[in-house]
Amino acid sequence: MNKLFYVIAVALILAVFPLPIGYYTLLRILVSIGAVIFLVKEFKGEFELWIIVFGIMLIVFNPLIPIYLYSKALWIPIDLAAAGIFAYWGYKYERKNS
Repeated sequence: MNKLFYVIAVALILAVFPLPIGYYTLLRILVSIGAVIFLVKEFKGEFELWIIVFGIMLIVFNPLIPIYLYSKALWIPIDLAAAGIFAYWGYKYERKNS
């Protein structure tokens, strides 16, 4: 799972560049899959901070009912913050498994 989280983090960093709309649709799908995997793996009956954070990411990057901010400048900090979160958890899972 840590490799998937690293791939998602890199994909989110690449999203700061002007890319075709199809890339951002794929990104929404990737982030949503990663968030669902995290939520299923980590939810233990209590709502902790990270459960809420990944739940919010799932809502923001939802590909089925997308949220449009209509400005690249608004998405850049969101993408970079989400990249940092996925990279952190990828690293955390990597350390946990070694």
